[in-house]
Amino acid sequence: MTQNDIVQKLWSLCDVLRDDGINYSDYVTELVLLLFIKMEYENTQAGLLNAHALPEWARWPQLTSRSGLALLNYYRQMLLDLTKSDDPLIAAIYADAQTRLREPRHLEQLIRDLDRIDWFSAQRDGLGDLYEGLLEKNANETKSGAGQYFTPRALINAMVRCIRPRPREIIQDPAAGTAGFLIAADAYIKQQTDELFDLDTKAQAFQRLKAFTGIELVPGTRRLALMNCLLHGMEGDDEGVVHLGNALGEAGKALPRADVVLANPPFGTAKGGEASITRDDLTYRTSNKQLAFLQHIYRGLKPGGRAAVVLPDNVLFEAGVGTEIRRDLMEKCHLHTLLRLPTGIFYAQGVKTNVLFFTCGTAENPNQDEGCTDSVWVYDLRTNMPSFGKRTPFTEAHLAPFEQCYNPAGSDALAEQLAARKEGEWSFGAEQIETDRAAAADDANAGVAVVMEKRLQTSRWRRFSREWIRDTKGDSLDITWLKDADSLAAENLPEPDVLAAEAMSELTEALRELDGLMAALGSQDEAAAQKRLLAEALGLEDDAGNDEVRA
Repeated sequence: MTQNDIVQKLWSLCDVLRDDGINYSDYVTELVLLLFIKMEYENTQAGLLNAHALPEWARWPQLTSRSGLALLNYYRQMLLDLTKSDDPLIAAIYADAQTRLREPRHLEQLIRDLDRIDWFSAQRDGLGDLYEGLLEKNANETKSGAGQYFTPRALINAMVRCIRPRPREIIQDPAAGTAGFLIAADAYIKQQTDELFDLDTKAQAFQRLKAFTGIELVPGTRRLALMNCLLHGMEGDDEGVVHLGNALGEAGKALPRADVVLANPPFGTAKGGEASITRDDLTYRTSNKQLAFLQHIYRGLKPGGRAAVVLPDNVLFEAGVGTEIRRDLMEKCHLHTLLRLPTGIFYAQGVKTNVLFFTCGTAENPNQDEGCTDSVWVYDLRTNMPSFGKRTPFTEAHLAPFEQCYNPAGSDALAEQLAARKEGEWSFGAEQIETDRAAAADDANAGVAVVMEKRLQTSRWRRFSREWIRDTKGDSLDITWLKDADSLAAENLPEPDVLAAEAMSELTEALRELDGLMAALGSQDEAAAQKRLLAEALGLEDDAGNDEVRA
C-alpha cells in the first residue's frame, strides 16, 4: 500500500465525521487528535519516539479496549487530561482540545478503521510524511481549514534546495502555518548528513531541540504544526518548534537573529490596521502585513543570513512606504533573485505571488549595511504558463529550470552561484513569446550583441542592474518583459466607442438574465424597484410614462 493510498483512506474517514455533523473545515483537526495517538503508539512501538511519549493511560490500546458510551466518555476525559500533561509539549499539542463527536458508534468506527490501515507500509515511508500528506490533501480539497496555511510542496522543496540550509544554523519561519518550511529544511539537512549520524552528539541535539523555530498566530494550526514536527523527530524547546504568538508583535520581536528564514506570510491587510502590528522596532509603519513581515525578516537576519519569502505582487510595486521598504531592503541586503510564480497555485486563486531571495550584507562582505544590491536576477514563471489547479497540478518539474538557473554551479557559496549565472532560459515555449520591443535591426545585418539582446527578450531569466531598477522603475520590482500570447496589442484594439458598445451590450444582457432569475424566484416587486432606480440613474422612461425599464 502506497502513502497516497493510506492518505486517501484517512481522508475517507471524514465521511464518518460528516455523519456526526462535524463541519467540513474541522475534519482534519478532529481526525488528527485521534490519529496522533495512533501514530505516537506506532512510533513508540518501533523505538522511534522516546521523548514526549504519551502516558500509559493515553495510549492507543486504552481506546481499542473500550466501546460504546464508555469509550466516548474515556476519550473526552483523555483529551482533557492531556491538556494538563507534565510534558509541556504534549500539553501544548492538546491545549483546549475537545472532540465534537456525539455518537459512540462513530468513534468506534474511526478507531476500527485506523487499526485496519497497513501501518507497516506507513512506517516504511515515515509517519511524519503520512501526516504531511493528509494536511496537503486537506489543502487541496478545501478552501478553508489548513488550506489557507499550506504552501505547495513543490515550491517549498525548491526554495529549500535553493537556500541550502546547513547543520548548526538557526532556521526560522515567522508565519509557520503547519510547519512545512521547517520540516522541509530539516529533511534537507538530514539528507545531507545521513539522518544526522554524520554529526556529533552535541550537534544532533542542537538540530532536534534548537535549530528550528516558528511562530503561528492561530492555536488550531499551531496544534497541527506541533504534531507535524514531533512526528518528524523535531522537538524544539519547552514550547515546541512552533510557538503561539504574533510575529508582528512581541513574539516576533523576541526571536533571535536567524541564519535562514523561509516563509510565506499571510496575504491581506492587518485587521485593525497599523494598530494590530505592535512592533516598535520596525522602521516603517504600515498596515500591509506582507510589508511588515518583510521588514521583520530582513532585519532579523544575521550578517550573511539567507531568506526566501513568498510575497504577493503588491509588495513589488506599492508606492509610498512600500517603495521605502524595498529601497531599505536593497540597501541592507543583496536582493539577488526574484521568481515570478504562476497563478492558481495557492488557495486564493486570483493572487499573484513571487519569491524573493536575499542575503543580509553581500556575498563578499556579510557586514555591509548599505548599497548591498548591485543587480537582481528575475525568472518569469508566470507569462504564458497554464492555469494551475486540480486538473493541472503544479509540480517540481515546473521549477527545475529555475533551480538550474539559480545555482548552475551546484555550490553552497552565493558568490559562486552568482558568478556562474548566465542570462537566457527558454523553457515552456518562452522562445515563441512575442515582446513589446520592436526589432532593433534585421537579423541578417545585426551584430551579435543586438541579436543576443533580441533573443533575451524572450528569455525567462534576465538580470537587471540596481541603477536600472532605480532610474527606470522608480525602485518598483514589478519587472516584466515577456508578452502574454493571449493579450492584445494596443494598436490592434477596437475603437473606444466600439469597446463601450460591446460593454453596454454585455451589461444589458446580464441585467435581462438577472431580471428573469428574479421573476423565477418570485421577486418581481423587488426587481421592479431596482429597475426604477436604474431608470432614474439613466434618465429613462418607458412608453407608458412610468419609471420602469423593461429588461
